Amino acid sequence: MIILGIESSCDDTGAAIVTDKKEILGEALQSQEEHKQYGGVVPEIAARAHLEHVDDIISICLQRAHISLNELDAVAASAGPGLIGGVVVGVMTAKALSLALNKPFVAVNHLEAHALCARISNDVQFPYLLLLVSGGHCQILVVKNVGEYERLGTTIDDAAGEAFDKVAKMLGLGYPGGPMIEKMAAIGDDSRFALPRPLIGSGDCNLSFSGLKTAVRKIIESYTADGIVEHAILPKQDVADICACFQMTATDCLVRKLERAIKYFKQKYPDGQDLVVSGGVASNTYLRNHLKELAAKHDLDFAAPPIRFCTDNGVMVAWAGLERFRLGYTNDLDFKPRPRWPLDETAPKAPGAGGVKA
Repeated sequence: MIILGIESSCDDTGAAIVTDKKEILGEALQSQEEHKQYGGVVPEIAARAHLEHVDDIISICLQRAHISLNELDAVAASAGPGLIGGVVVGVMTAKALSLALNKPFVAVNHLEAHALCARISNDVQFPYLLLLVSGGHCQILVVKNVGEYERLGTTIDDAAGEAFDKVAKMLGLGYPGGPMIEKMAAIGDDSRFALPRPLIGSGDCNLSFSGLKTAVRKIIESYTADGIVEHAILPKQDVADICACFQMTATDCLVRKLERAIKYFKQKYPDGQDLVVSGGVASNTYLRNHLKELAAKHDLDFAAPPIRFCTDNGVMVAWAGLERFRLGYTNDLDFKPRPRWPLDETAPKAPGAGGVKA
């Protein structure tokens, strides 16, 4: 079984071809550089860039896989949630291929692609506990099966990755901010600044990063005469110390909430053996190391996709599409791309003629 997956939900144009034997036959990815000058993704620019790159990315992917389009069994695309202009580009490309080749089309929820990605590179069995942490999303979930999720907690404001990017922007570190904060934090003192841990005592698994981000802003403002962050001039070591304190505090918030989630998970799902992290922030090695320690503490196996598959990519979309396709779940060509698509709305319906309609 061979499937092509297309990713275009934000600022990465990706394609990959995978098999049901967990083989990655070919992949290609084009990360958009156009957004760096703006300190964040500009939706219109992203959509135009996807339109410009998607055909070439698919061609490169096919060349690397050494197969033809006719050898595919299905075509999948990230169909939401995401920036709707980019999502439309990927979905329409996949639909066109599906129609021309007379192959099934699979609409993939972008969050489900992140949620299932660890299964292609690790022996992760259902059910498992998942921390999905990225620039736009931050959730703690039980992954019971393909399309079956129990959400235990979510951010009530900023996602963790969004907070990383915004803190990096305030510090003048550029975009994307996560890798730069991790790099600076490695030479910083994580005990220098005391930062808040929002919702730590809330008694649930929900998260909040807005107050943490604001606390960092106030520290940066203290270096200015007029209170304008953009006017702040910080010594390199001070920047490193702020990064270290922010990264440590954000990680501690995630670990503490996950500890609560683990207690629930082990009680309700005693057969579950894995703690999985996925999403762009999962590429942060500091976070990974602390999650490994947390898993070991509670006798769970820790799993994560390879770092290069944590950020948006075609492999995760192809794999999620394959997971759905081999269970018989496909979509009609009238499926409408969705800017918002909660994971609990991905449950497959009974297979039948025409697949699963939107």
